[in-house]
Amino acid sequence: MIDQSVAAPPDSVPRLPVRPSAGRFLILAVVFVCAACGLVYELELVALASYLIGDSVTQASVVLSLMVFAMGLGSLLAKRLRCRAAVGFGLVEAALALLGGLSALVLYATFAWMGESRYALIGFSLAIGVLIGAEIPLLMTLIQRVSRQDAGGTVADLFAADYVGALVGGLAFPFLLLPWFGQLTGALLTGAVNVVAGGALVLWVFGHDLTGRERGLLLMVNVLVLAVLGTAAALVDDFERAARRAVYGDGVRVAVQTDVQEIVLTGGREGPLDLYLDGRLRVSERDEYRYHEALVHPAMRGAHARVLILGGGDGLAAREVLRYPDVRSVTLVEVDPGVARLARTDPALAGLNGHVYDDPRFRVEYADAFAWLRGRGAAAGAGLGAGRGAGRGAYDVVISDLPNPGITPSTKLYSEEFYGLASRVLAKGGRLAVHAGPPAVLPRTYWTVDATLRAAGFGTSPYTATGRVSGFGAGPDRSHDGKNAGDGGGDGGGGGAGADWGFVLAALGRAPGVGLAPDAPRLRSLAAPVLKAGVLGAERTRLRDLPPSTLVHPRYAG
Repeated sequence: MIDQSVAAPPDSVPRLPVRPSAGRFLILAVVFVCAACGLVYELELVALASYLIGDSVTQASVVLSLMVFAMGLGSLLAKRLRCRAAVGFGLVEAALALLGGLSALVLYATFAWMGESRYALIGFSLAIGVLIGAEIPLLMTLIQRVSRQDAGGTVADLFAADYVGALVGGLAFPFLLLPWFGQLTGALLTGAVNVVAGGALVLWVFGHDLTGRERGLLLMVNVLVLAVLGTAAALVDDFERAARRAVYGDGVRVAVQTDVQEIVLTGGREGPLDLYLDGRLRVSERDEYRYHEALVHPAMRGAHARVLILGGGDGLAAREVLRYPDVRSVTLVEVDPGVARLARTDPALAGLNGHVYDDPRFRVEYADAFAWLRGRGAAAGAGLGAGRGAGRGAYDVVISDLPNPGITPSTKLYSEEFYGLASRVLAKGGRLAVHAGPPAVLPRTYWTVDATLRAAGFGTSPYTATGRVSGFGAGPDRSHDGKNAGDGGGDGGGGGAGADWGFVLAALGRAPGVGLAPDAPRLRSLAAPVLKAGVLGAERTRLRDLPPSTLVHPRYAG
């Protein structure tokens, strides 16, 4: 978004090293580059805030609204610089390149060492917004000095260059900068491009308008900014390692950035294994068995020859399923091949999951769970379920081992539409087990899952399972570990406040009973009295008359 005010052209025409038409083209090219860089800074803040703090909808709203507000302030403040537009623009671009380039590093540093990145996010959003807002009024002044085109034509040209540049920056961020350079180096590279473009325009095209002192100042500032960004880029790997140690401790063995998320494994050789996905504790060896036993075994009471697991690429839910000798096939749908690769090849994680990836009854489908159920899952269910009666699907048991619904990308996996798709692949009399978050800490989220299942035609039986506190937290924001540890990150992580996990066992029509199968294997933490207490514990937190969550009206935020 750019300021639409038009500066009146000054009386004097500057001496240019190029023809006016070429000068105009160069200014518009710089507008294009600056717009692309500015949008990259915005997207970088949104992406990193979503990763560090969580709830991408809220973070995007905060960042974008603050930046747009600050851009208006920047446009007003730029009026004071119009009398020295060239040197003012050069200094603005140098400051913008420095702040934008270092923003990701500083945000990650505050998260890693201070445990709180919200205030840094607000500060960078405002500062970068002010500087972006100051660009166009100054560029308008410069282009009017180069060419005496009418104001309407000048505004149209600047808008076109600005919007096309924003398009390029918006596409470059997810498809070029993130996969090739990562968040930290990508921001630093963007800052370097920004300062070179701004400095080159001012020092070359408008160099004759500058005093010797101004030229020296701009040259020194630009060189200094490039030196800072270059030094930071050279040290970024060391910084990442130090930040990971600050967040996860000294036991980091594996740190992988996949196309989906960051995967970190700690411990496993000399201590308990912990698995983190995007900074959230997903598995703790100290108590994961409590979570996975409670999620899987109540659903195995009844026919369980064919089982579908949605999520759970770590293989731990599949480990519990495959303990039943009469299970004929287990299909696991995992969105991130990187998680499955580690679960298969990492000695500690593969040992923890019992080497399920080597079991001939086990197979993996790499896909988003919603898309799989809508497409290949429906077809597979219809094919495997042929002849099983009533036109139902193929799977006796469906286990939803997915991240918490409060994590924005997961809300569609807890929607009425998602559960409607899941019902199509269930065989007659089949059961669906859902991890629904901690009822003691987030009762509205938990009971919204229950209401959504009932709206999709299921009868529900809610229950909880207790777990020990894992003793280490690195949730979405470490300043709120009590809450984040309590939700366990969604996958058998450590307990926190309340130290419980919430589940819902569902079946089409009437609610299934919560119990254990007669042929259930020997379990470490689960027994009939424990399940009875879990049912009563969930009931004590019940919230009634909650509306279901749908794709067009998600109700899990906050």
